Formats: sequence, C-alpha cells, structure tokens
Amino acid sequence: MYLDEKNSWTPIEPERPRRSLTDREEKMLLWSIAAFVVTLVIAPIGGATVIEAFLAVLGL
Repeated sequence: MYLDEKNSWTPIEPERPRRSLTDREEKMLLWSIAAFVVTLVIAPIGGATVIEAFLAVLGL
C-alpha cells in the first residue's frame, strides 16, 4: 500500500448537475421555435408578393 506523505493527491471534485430549464423558459423556447417555423413558411410567400408588387410599380 502506498502512503502519500506529501499529500500530492487532490481529490476530484464531482461534476455539478446540469441545469435544466424552468417551466417558463421551456414554454418560451417552444413558442420561439413555433414562431420560427411559421416564419419559414410565411416569409417566402410574403417575399414573393413584395417582389411582384415592386415589379408592378416599375411596369415590368
């Protein structure tokens, strides 16, 4: 058996538990994701409409 006279070994600190989201944070995250998904669908349609209106104003 080894006797550590110099006390050179330091104990390993246990990892802190991972922080989880609170109910409010989780709800906000889900609403944000839903808003982004809706934007992914609506934005191209709105962009095409703006481009068509711009072309109509120019008379092309």
